Amino acid sequence: MYIVNSTFQVADEKAEEVIRIYQNRSKRVDSSEGFRSFQLLQNQKRPGELVVHMEWDTREQYLAWARSQEFKDIHELEKKYPDQELAAIIPKVAQYKVVAD
Repeated sequence: MYIVNSTFQVADEKAEEVIRIYQNRSKRVDSSEGFRSFQLLQNQKRPGELVVHMEWDTREQYLAWARSQEFKDIHELEKKYPDQELAAIIPKVAQYKVVAD
């Protein structure tokens, strides 16, 4: 299994707005080959710290998604958020290969 975490920080007062955006996400990734799951995580001590956690069967399948036109289209939409502060967020991405479970 392969895990990708995208961590980003927003102002605490904007956290709920971002959470609502993700609660209403398009779910287009869900039908991608090798996709397992998506979760949005919120740090309990720092509410503005959020992590998009995705699980994939393999690194190759994740990379195929990340290089796809659909991925580009979805991320292009983010640049059109009315709140330009949210549109400018650049997450810190970490990728992990599961080596034991």
